[in-house]
Amino acid sequence: MKFELPVRSLNIANVARELGYRPLGYTPDGEMNCVRPLGADYPRFHLYLKETGDMFLFSLHLDQKRPSYGRETAHSGDYDGEVIEDEARRIKEKLQS
Repeated sequence: MKFELPVRSLNIANVARELGYRPLGYTPDGEMNCVRPLGADYPRFHLYLKETGDMFLFSLHLDQKRPSYGRETAHSGDYDGEVIEDEARRIKEKLQS
């Protein structure tokens, strides 16, 4: 799920931490790669966060399990649905309050 919110003079790393996400680093596209586990390591929310001008761009999904790679790439991620919508709503409410 993708959405955007105004920056409101916030630091991108502080935004991630305020939301309970752990920054992992940056992608080659300049997005901050962050996760928020829902227990142990998985399942976990996975968020790519990027600042563009006066907006933060959010790309959110739920990793159900660790990716498995071999001959085929497998990624058990949910990109929409009620759980994702609830997390997006939580993020929006926290940053807009």
